[in-house]
Amino acid sequence: MGTAALPVAAHHGWAGQSDAQTRVTGKVHKPVSLDGPHASLQIVVDGQVWDVTLAPPARTQNAGLLPATLKVGEEVTILGNRSRDPKRFEMKTVRVTAGSRNFDVYPDRIK
Repeated sequence: MGTAALPVAAHHGWAGQSDAQTRVTGKVHKPVSLDGPHASLQIVVDGQVWDVTLAPPARTQNAGLLPATLKVGEEVTILGNRSRDPKRFEMKTVRVTAGSRNFDVYPDRIK
């Protein structure tokens, strides 16, 4: 049986992200999902839905983020590296802040 060549998913690095860290604040649109190689969530900022990539599921859980942690409509601030393509509303996240709670999914990358 042969194997097909498939594109490599971008979850293995930060090359597609800007070098500078950015903060965006919005409201949770879709809560934390622990599916896939990396956990994720979606937020709405000024009417635009952003895809937020978190750490792998175990690391995200260890940071305290679970599917029930953030409620739809809750305000959050995301610190991370956004897509190099300004037309893509995507961010690879190092910290999620909700109220006074910080969830550091990549504490070693926080600048």
